[in-house]
Amino acid sequence: MIEKFYSPGVGLDHLRRGALAIHIDGFAGLLAHQGYATPTARLKIRLVADLSNWLDRSHFDVGDLLEDQIQEFLKARKKQSLLRRGDSWTLTQLLAHLRREGTVYPQRTSAVATPIDRITRAYADFLIQERGLRPATLANYVPVARRFLEAKFGAGKLFWNKLHLKDVTEFVVRRSSTGSPKRAQTDGSALRSFLGFLTKQGEVSASLAASVPTVANWRLAELPQFLQPAEVEKLLRSCDRKTATGRRDYALLLLLARLGLRAGEVVHLTLESINWAAGEVLIHGKSAREDRLPLPPDVGRALATYIRRDRPACSSRRVFIRMKAPRQGFANSVAVCTILKRALRRAELHPQKMGAHLLRRSLATKMLRRGASLAQIGEVLRHQLAQTTEIYAKVDLAALRPLAQPWPGGAR
Repeated sequence: MIEKFYSPGVGLDHLRRGALAIHIDGFAGLLAHQGYATPTARLKIRLVADLSNWLDRSHFDVGDLLEDQIQEFLKARKKQSLLRRGDSWTLTQLLAHLRREGTVYPQRTSAVATPIDRITRAYADFLIQERGLRPATLANYVPVARRFLEAKFGAGKLFWNKLHLKDVTEFVVRRSSTGSPKRAQTDGSALRSFLGFLTKQGEVSASLAASVPTVANWRLAELPQFLQPAEVEKLLRSCDRKTATGRRDYALLLLLARLGLRAGEVVHLTLESINWAAGEVLIHGKSAREDRLPLPPDVGRALATYIRRDRPACSSRRVFIRMKAPRQGFANSVAVCTILKRALRRAELHPQKMGAHLLRRSLATKMLRRGASLAQIGEVLRHQLAQTTEIYAKVDLAALRPLAQPWPGGAR
């Protein structure tokens, strides 16, 4: 398979030597499948060949290959000034490939899990199995629990009887002094959840969860940031639909603008989520919730064009795939926000907040100004609580104008 990346007649025997000799063609096949360009693939193959020879010289068998040996090899290359950016990632890819093939042992976990490791793993399992929360929520909640325990107990044993209300309050105050009110609110919610879990486990008293102080961040204090309809269309036109990347970005931004999807919902959209015959799309939302939304004609056309013409061939069933190798779905919501920010810069639009929710709020504001009720907007945005939609009442100028009182001493 390595012949795919070299001209006919080029001698390649020197690449098939050492402990990894019989595995290098399989790795080259993986690189081809993931869409790596020839120059990049050659560098990766050369690196693996060097590792293969190093393993031989160090008297390591391929079955013993672990992260420790990889790090030792990389240190040796660094001393020789041979280490390149990306070498560590290449060998991580190799190790994952060999594990899938059953050639090397599964990844080795730490020999002794710490008490904090054990309790946070149990907490993560609880959030998934009993609360039905999605990985994105775990990524916000579990680290807060870990930091709270480390602040109190360090890396040692967990003495639950030494956990007091003061520890909870001091942690929240310290965290709230270094971040935004919104971040502090999320930390508070995570800590209440974790302390509630500990209560359920019988480790702490119920009063600890109730003692987490509320962070002041006045509800409905700010106007929602949004784009005017003409600005949304300008944003969409900024995508160069003569290119594959432009057509992908156009389809992605249309989902945000026309359906008001969240960034994470776009990331996890799969080919099976789209029902072309019924003209609808299945959205996996918060807390394992599923909703079927109608697929507007322009969104359907943009998706069909991208999938037929531009979506890279790969094993992933995600709709949106990286245009550069490795060909796989986006890692998280950051990729969607990055695409939006680039489009905003191209369109010369400079809103204060540039996250994916900008288009979600723009859709809500547009609906409101066209006569939709708050209940209808909440239904489209799939808000679970009516209060979540109340913020849009502040941009309903037609409804608010009759309520305005004349300024004291001003013109009547």
